[in-house]
Amino acid sequence: MRIDRQVLSTNNSLKLDPRSDLIAAATQFYKQGWMVGTAGNLSARLPDGSFWITASGKSKGELQISDFIRVGNDGKILERSHSDLKPSAETEIHQVIYQLFLEAEACYHVHSIEANLVSRFVEGDNLPLPPLEMLKGLGIKAENPSCFIPIFANHLDVGKIATEICDRFYIYPPQIPALLLRDHGVTVWANSTETARNYIELVEYIFRYMVVACQVNIQY
Repeated sequence: MRIDRQVLSTNNSLKLDPRSDLIAAATQFYKQGWMVGTAGNLSARLPDGSFWITASGKSKGELQISDFIRVGNDGKILERSHSDLKPSAETEIHQVIYQLFLEAEACYHVHSIEANLVSRFVEGDNLPLPPLEMLKGLGIKAENPSCFIPIFANHLDVGKIATEICDRFYIYPPQIPALLLRDHGVTVWANSTETARNYIELVEYIFRYMVVACQVNIQY
């Protein structure tokens, strides 16, 4: 799988070294229970098209600046603090997101109980979302919107997931900058680290609402 696109940075406000933003977000998500243990991964893209991503096997509640690896748009490791550090197992997903969406400057993936539960609400590959006000924060500004989040199978082979994301999004661009891996977690992308953090919070709020609505038998 390869996408031959020139990667351009469109957000001059992105810090040249965004790792402090990634650490702050990871700490916040860890406290929410969305990045327990070493789960989840965060990345931010640099003006040259490379991106910093969390190293594999690191506790997201205790990240240090040295716990990141800089990866080129071609997937090659460009910089790391120790030779034994490995990039997140899901680096290929971040890579394909940056190649598909030129405006994307940050990509966040977290694991929550609610995301796993709602991923089983449907058998198909699109999950309908309730028409909540929170959708406005994700770019949906219609009255009583009909909005879906795409669902992908959580293959052991991450490259297969990345290929399926690429193939589907080329034909069917997502309505919101987010996707859901079944029984795994949600991934969002945005034009800044701050916006990506907001997107995670908004999506997780919607998922939490959906779980509670199901428990009390509210139709939406």
